[in-house]
Amino acid sequence: MLLAIDIGNTNIKIGIFEKDNLIHSLRLSTVQGRTGDEYGMDILGQLGAKGIKREDIKGAIMSSVNPGLNYTFEHACDYYMGVKPLVVGSGIKTGINIKYDNPKEVGADRIVNSVAAYYTYGGPCITIDCGTATTFNVISEKGEFLGGLIGHGLKSAAEALSTAAARLPKVELVLPSKVVGKNTINNMQAGLIQGYIGMAERIVRLIKQETGYATAKVIATGGLSELIYRNSDIIDITDRTLTLRGLNIIYNMNK
Repeated sequence: MLLAIDIGNTNIKIGIFEKDNLIHSLRLSTVQGRTGDEYGMDILGQLGAKGIKREDIKGAIMSSVNPGLNYTFEHACDYYMGVKPLVVGSGIKTGINIKYDNPKEVGADRIVNSVAAYYTYGGPCITIDCGTATTFNVISEKGEFLGGLIGHGLKSAAEALSTAAARLPKVELVLPSKVVGKNTINNMQAGLIQGYIGMAERIVRLIKQETGYATAKVIATGGLSELIYRNSDIIDITDRTLTLRGLNIIYNMNK
């Protein structure tokens, strides 16, 4: 079995693959200061609850946008799972050509999402990752990472709004039935969510105009991808497992 770990700014996604099939997944909170022992015991406990033993894990791969936790998880994998993880970064085969001014600047999560989208759905394609930040990636029909955009995340925007404005409360991210609300909570919900959907729609439209990829598939992932999918027609596919499956693909290229 393969242990795939994606370390994000808010959550850590973990997947267990058996013969390229994602058989289990789990999430942990990203907490600076937690030790490798704490994370290692946590992962072992959750895997044990699913009937997976330490010796069942034969390999591991991880991507991270949080360098402060890299060593923590390398230690957790080595000591508690008995495997040294392959870390997505410079020198790793990905199967895509990164057309970026400085390829080392591209976040590991963006590379992994692009690999998964291209090898699963084909190119040209556009990926949208709705996480702490919202990232848009463009992949050509030849498997080239052409670049993209980085925008605010919906949860980040909601937190910033309630923090910066003293009289605005924290709100649940639920789309009201009407755009024109009659109370502060509905006003905030409509503004945040409709604004977020509008951002995604405009960016995808501009990408297609600029690249000429009018028929490019748009694949969205991340916790809030379904929110856009249900309320807009710009997304063709939502795939919550995109990043984990990208890690599995990259592992197979490098093992």
